[in-house]
Amino acid sequence: MRILVAEDDTASRLIIEAAVTSLGHECIKAMSGEEAWRLFETVDVDVVISDRSMPGMDGIELCRRVRSSNKDTYTYFIFLTIFDERADVISGMEAGADDYLFKPLDAGELKLRLHVASRVTALHRQLFRQAAELEQLNRRLFDQSRTDSLTGLGSRLKLNEDLDAIYAQLERYGRSYCAIMCDVDYFKAYNDNEGHLAGDRVLQLVARTLLSTCRNGDQIYRYGGEEFLILLPEQDLEAGLVAANRFRQAIQEIAIPHDGNPANGIVTISAGVASFSEPENKSIEGWLTEADAALYRAKQAGRNRVETHQQPSAVPEPSSKPSLVDIRTTVT
Repeated sequence: MRILVAEDDTASRLIIEAAVTSLGHECIKAMSGEEAWRLFETVDVDVVISDRSMPGMDGIELCRRVRSSNKDTYTYFIFLTIFDERADVISGMEAGADDYLFKPLDAGELKLRLHVASRVTALHRQLFRQAAELEQLNRRLFDQSRTDSLTGLGSRLKLNEDLDAIYAQLERYGRSYCAIMCDVDYFKAYNDNEGHLAGDRVLQLVARTLLSTCRNGDQIYRYGGEEFLILLPEQDLEAGLVAANRFRQAIQEIAIPHDGNPANGIVTISAGVASFSEPENKSIEGWLTEADAALYRAKQAGRNRVETHQQPSAVPEPSSKPSLVDIRTTVT
């Protein structure tokens, strides 16, 4: 063990050092409480053996500081005192000491105390490792419960937590959000034709594509089955429509073969868009219901398209692509 000895008397300090090293331990010496505290802050030690009475910072103050330190490991603290100070042992223990030795030092008593110190510090190290492992496990479980195991996107639990935060932001700051509800077209037919393992791979690929297409700050969740929900902060309905068509086109461009899709033989998605801002008299549930209803209309209108809860009066055209109005009203 590494042992810090705080003793202002030179002869006593040399005696303790010789006894500690003879027992096979490393000894670090300090001639005052202040020096001992500086060493303790910079060097990891297992045991502190300190004289109780020292000028300046005495052993009681040193012990209190050791006990209030933020170090991860436990330091065993032993007071040195003369027989006449036996009545002061209680105050030393109340300050946080673990044990005490009387002067003049008895090597056998020191060996006994250090055996106990070794067991106690080893137990504390084991408890600390177990606590760290438990904290790491809890963190993994926390993250896993908020991540969809198949797609790696946010889970419904994560969505519920984020929706609470979003509603608070809407109330406090008047922020606006847009929700895009996506659904893989004819997914049951794909599973029936290709099998559920192949269907899972399609969901994973769709999730990766959506994730790579979104902006920083957008939040994507697996809403259930083949449904995905994308939340866009600080976006109105028109911007959400542009984003939804960008997602739709990205899925279409990877051209996953899908014999069960009668329109074009590849995997496509349909999407519904709804906006939400603070002045509206609307609940979070009502907002997502609007996005879901818009998605249903997109499915009913032929799939591989985007519908909105409330059509914007004008929609900007992206360069080198069909107008968004054309995209909404035709199946591509």
